[in-house]
Formats: sequence, C-alpha cells, structure tokens
Amino acid sequence: MKIPFTKKKPLVPVIRLQGAIGSGRRGLSDAGMAPVIEKAFGRGKPAAVAVVVNSPGGSPVQSSLIAARIRRLADEKNLRVHVFVEDAAASGGYWLACAGDDIYVDESSIVGSIGVIFASFGFPGFMEKLGIERRVHTAGRSKSLADPFLPEKDEDVERLKAIQAPIHRAFIDHVKARRGAKLADADLFNADIWVGRQAVDVGLADGVGHLVPRMKELYGKDVRLVPYGQKRGLLSRFGMEALAQVEERALWSRLGL
Repeated sequence: MKIPFTKKKPLVPVIRLQGAIGSGRRGLSDAGMAPVIEKAFGRGKPAAVAVVVNSPGGSPVQSSLIAARIRRLADEKNLRVHVFVEDAAASGGYWLACAGDDIYVDESSIVGSIGVIFASFGFPGFMEKLGIERRVHTAGRSKSLADPFLPEKDEDVERLKAIQAPIHRAFIDHVKARRGAKLADADLFNADIWVGRQAVDVGLADGVGHLVPRMKELYGKDVRLVPYGQKRGLLSRFGMEALAQVEERALWSRLGL
C-alpha cells in the first residue's frame, strides 16, 4: 500500500568496478559489466550514480568500452556520476575513473599510470643450451612478432612502439577531454603514479573522500545506496582460475600492492 505525501529517499546506485580489466572470465569487460551498468542506470529514478573503482588496469579497449557505456547512459539519463577510488585507479583503471564527473580518492589511493606497456620474456639462450631448435613458418613477416624463443629484433621493438603510440594517444585524449582545465601544467602522461592528495594537486582527482559520507553530504543523510556488481562465476568461486589470478596479481604487483 502506498502511503500518500511520503517523500522518497534519494536513490544512488553504486557500481563496483573491481579487478583487472580484460575479456577473460575474471576480468572486467564491457560484455560482463553491461547488464550491471544498464540495470544501475535504468532502475527507478536515481539522483545520481556512484562508481567505485579498484583496478590496476588491463585492456585499453575494454577500459574504453566500459567508460563509454557509463558516459552514454549518464548523458541519456542526465545523471551525474561520482567516482570513488579505493586501492588504485591505475592505467586502464584511471581510464574508467575518468568516466566520472568528479573523482574522489583515499589518502593512500594510487592514481595515474597513464601509459601503455608490453611485457614478455626471452628464452633464446635457454633453447640453445638445451639443444632445442625453434621452427616457425609464417605467411606474413609480422606473424612472429616478439617471439620469446628468438633473439629480440630492433624492427620488432619499433613495431611494438608503433602499436603503443596510438593507444597512448587515445588514453591522453580521453583524460584531457574528461578532466580539461582541472589538469595541472605538469607531465602527467609519462606513466607516473600519484598517491592520494598528490593526485588532487595535479588535477587527476577532485578531492579526498569516501563513498558514504560524500553521498550523504551531497544527497542527504537518508540517501539509499544500492550496490551493483559483477557476479562471480562458478569456476571463480571454486578457485579454478589460477592462471587468471596470477595474471591479475602481476598487474597489482606493479603498483606494490
């Protein structure tokens, strides 16, 4: 039964973007997050949407797709998006954070790493020592790019840099478009990281603040915060994705976390 003349409490859906970004089962991906994000923006009449980011980065494409989905829905619904960073919003994690109209960090949050990385291993000496011959036949000279079992080639390094350059440019353009005049006149795009208030000082974040008190400050003490997050799959719940966990652990370890 609906009671007349009662004022509804302000509703703020809270979307959690947790973990490494990628297209695997455990990673944050646009396909995996789409139902969550669409539901958060589409249910009821929210006063705003909050996004909690805790990510060391990952796929630039998935980062771009998720951020673009949030911005599209925010513009369609005419809703402000408030982002709160936990341990980190680094690399692709910061790409996600820039989907917000404002970004708040903890005193110890790691923010930034606006760059692109390619990492691998090389085993040519090991193969030779064991007397193992590597045989590769390709149609197209680029199919064996950065083969870890062959000595590194200068032309491979140049090709990798040529691949990284437009991705880095897209990342920089995204940050500039979203943060605009807030950014300090500093070299923010060489993959450095900032901690807490440092990120605020250079314009990568808007303030130090946490989700609940900030939302109460903006929307009243009776604000309803409704969480929306990606459900863990069966394999994940039973710990059967060891390789994916190792890959994510490697991303976090780059930040010392």
